[in-house]
Amino acid sequence: MRPAILPSRHRAALAAAPLLVLALAACAPQDDGDSSAAPSPSDGATSTATASCSPASLATHTSGTFTVGTDNPAYDPWFVDNKPSNGKGYESAVAYAVARQLGYSADQVTWQKVPFNSAFSPGAKNFDVDINQVSITAARRKTVDFSPGYYDVRQAVVAPKGSKIAGAHSLADLKNAKLGAQVGTTSLDVIDDVVKPTRQPAVYQRNDLAVAALKNGQVDGIVVDLPTAFYITGSEVPGATVVGQFAATGTAPEQFGLVLDKGSKLTSCVSQAVTTLRANGTLAALEKKWLSDAVNAPVLK
Repeated sequence: MRPAILPSRHRAALAAAPLLVLALAACAPQDDGDSSAAPSPSDGATSTATASCSPASLATHTSGTFTVGTDNPAYDPWFVDNKPSNGKGYESAVAYAVARQLGYSADQVTWQKVPFNSAFSPGAKNFDVDINQVSITAARRKTVDFSPGYYDVRQAVVAPKGSKIAGAHSLADLKNAKLGAQVGTTSLDVIDDVVKPTRQPAVYQRNDLAVAALKNGQVDGIVVDLPTAFYITGSEVPGATVVGQFAATGTAPEQFGLVLDKGSKLTSCVSQAVTTLRANGTLAALEKKWLSDAVNAPVLK
């Protein structure tokens, strides 16, 4: 999802897990200025950087520094306390694990505030990678590079208490619903291309606005990534329920990937790092730690 504010990062009810959704910040990217709170290298992979993929060889935005972009606010369970630099939350932990794999210590990682849609819009970037629940799509690949996926995501429907779709069991049950989603996200694509409702969906610039509409009964339900859905029902909207998740479409699962500038000299090394973290079990361990309960929801067919 995401352009506007999912980050599909949202834990038994993910009440303990932080919200996934990201706001489309109006401000220009800037350093959040708090590397002192960076996590220790003990949480995640240890560095196995090769000479060609080491800080001395990588052409990063700032020499000797690994700059990571994400939206503001940055929601649970992808981040914790809107503080990407604390290493808490799935995406924050993944970013630091990638940095360590490349040979950067925690204090060599700095964060930039980057609105969701700006991350994959055309033009040069002032970050080395962006991590913000950005789904890998063919359309986005035309303007940016992606790493391999670091999270396989499903989209889900959240309905408020008393909604006519709270008991939905199939796509047909959603046909006449008023659904909402953040603009530019794959969540909105699911509404348009999978549900194909008879009513025009409500589109929001940020996910928090979609959540507010849910609270106020302005929509029958909203579509977000599954971890975010559980966070919303556990912490944001009392009485709301995760109606169900959507089956994967196509031959490959929807995945979140790290975003890089188109043709970035870092793409190969970052991709190797993500591939290694998946192969050695680091990604699975971080997913279990931060997203473990965001899995149990019926599939709507």
